[in-house]
Amino acid sequence: MDTDRPDPLPPTEARNPATQGIDALGTLEVLRLLHAEDQVAVDAVTEVLPELAPVVELAAERFRRGGNVHYFGAGTSGRLGVLDASELLPTFNLEPGRVVGHVAGGTEALVRAVENAEDSVEDGRRAAAGLGPDDVAIGLAASGSTPYVGGALEAARAAGAATVLVSSNPRAPLARFAETSIALRTGPEAVTGSTRLKAGTAQKLVLNAFSTALMIAVGRTWQNLMVSVVATNAKLRERTVRILCEATGLDREAASELLGRTRGDLKAAIVVALGGVSVERSQELLGRHAGTVRAALDAARTDEGQRP
Repeated sequence: MDTDRPDPLPPTEARNPATQGIDALGTLEVLRLLHAEDQVAVDAVTEVLPELAPVVELAAERFRRGGNVHYFGAGTSGRLGVLDASELLPTFNLEPGRVVGHVAGGTEALVRAVENAEDSVEDGRRAAAGLGPDDVAIGLAASGSTPYVGGALEAARAAGAATVLVSSNPRAPLARFAETSIALRTGPEAVTGSTRLKAGTAQKLVLNAFSTALMIAVGRTWQNLMVSVVATNAKLRERTVRILCEATGLDREAASELLGRTRGDLKAAIVVALGGVSVERSQELLGRHAGTVRAALDAARTDEGQRP
């Protein structure tokens, strides 16, 4: 694999004419200028949503048949991938290993820069070594040229995994290793080359949108409620009661009693309350429909309608 840096420089390394005098401004003016540049990131994400939607659909299809999603990145990009993956576990009761973030340099790189880690193609290949045909590999590289990401995408593609590149470079050299290349037109950074700014913000928005849409597609929500949340502390136990009240119209006392009968299983409690079935039947329906509340409720209502 060719690891030479692209020439000319990617947009993220260009100098932004709108911010050349930023060091001479007052604090409020600096903040306004940075905020205006952040809006560019939001607009850049809006433009790529039609390209992102098929990636979500493909990932959901593979996810349902047991495949996993892997993010690969270095520096800010890698940290954002790890952040997104780690937050899905408590939010959606996602099993470990289903969405995984890989950062060049390993866990040490989460808190400090690891010199030359992003330049290792072999490290990227090793990080993607366990991927298979049902998996999805998403490379995160603001410049579109990070060798670690290239090695990971190259290995993932060779293993039959679906490959996606998210960059801020419409001419990303690594696009040749990805079946789908999503280029965010964020342009030059407010501080030249500091991709923790617009490019990183745009990547964070893409990851939020991708992973949340994926969780919705595979039934980890009901309506807009976080019904897969794991109640591991007092705050979250209170949240499950509140969600059940919102979902069903039950008062707090009835919701708490029902959650006690389902042993804290919020999805089962919703199916019991809205589907008019027993706890055992609710769990059976959820098991049959991959834990999707909407499908379990539809089945419960169909069964009820077929009774003599």
